[in-house]
Amino acid sequence: MDSAAVDTFEAGRGRLASLAYRLLGSAADAEDAVQDTFLRWQAADRERIEVPEAWLTKVLTRLCLDRLRSAQARHERAAGAWLPEPLLDGDPMLGPADTFEQRESVSLAVLTLVERLSPNERAVYVLREAFAYSHAEIAAILDVTEAASQQHAHRARTRLADERRSGGAADPAAARRVVEEFLAAATSGRTDRLVALLTDDVTAVSDGAGLARRLLRYRTPERVASFVRAGFKPTPAKRRLAGGPTTMYVARVNGSPAVIAVVGDRVVGAVAFDVGDGKVSALYGIAAARRLTRLDEAWRRHDPGVPVVDAW
Repeated sequence: MDSAAVDTFEAGRGRLASLAYRLLGSAADAEDAVQDTFLRWQAADRERIEVPEAWLTKVLTRLCLDRLRSAQARHERAAGAWLPEPLLDGDPMLGPADTFEQRESVSLAVLTLVERLSPNERAVYVLREAFAYSHAEIAAILDVTEAASQQHAHRARTRLADERRSGGAADPAAARRVVEEFLAAATSGRTDRLVALLTDDVTAVSDGAGLARRLLRYRTPERVASFVRAGFKPTPAKRRLAGGPTTMYVARVNGSPAVIAVVGDRVVGAVAFDVGDGKVSALYGIAAARRLTRLDEAWRRHDPGVPVVDAW
């Protein structure tokens, strides 16, 4: 393959990776899909391809849909063991963030909710909301009619609107203060203060560090506060499990404030928060090593600033 063909692909690699991540919710799977797209680009009769960007987008989207429909993916998602992979803000795989729709489409809340959409609904939603493709372009990518694309988009928006709870877009500085106060209450045992920082319909989801067969889910402020208090209470057993004393920082992942737990220079856990109107409406706890690989790599290049909790 000549250098011009390589350059054409590399010019669009970032956009393809961002699209794949939004469709799959996994950085590792997204990278695999981009590499598979490159192999097809390498083998293609490129002289017959009039618009490389459109061709590459179609191939990548189809590969992602094949992955979503695979028996392994269906089993993992049906078994309730799936959570999206968190990415540190600034990661190029998060892609465009110029509009509210683009930012929301990569939030952990929406990445979790789109699991309930059909693969085609998911693809139309991402292509339309995050990348502003027209329905005519989406129809060509998915080999459906424009009317079908419009119907998929309508159903996706309706389902997400029905299930998406938002307390309003929180100012990053204000959201950080809420998370810092939340962490202080969690590590000090002030359960009453934790409850006061939670909305009445709060939810918490945890992967149980990858040790549970299904995700752990908690609802009501009292149950969530109890779960959080137990999780953040320092014990010798937890230090041994983590591999040493844990330091905690507040950072941003997928556009949301998060607590990052670090042992040495290794990320061992992340808790992302949905914050609005001064309260936490949802928490996403991720500690399974396979979901933290890219976040861990980015963290080593990141200036974390001053820890919020040192030597926990």
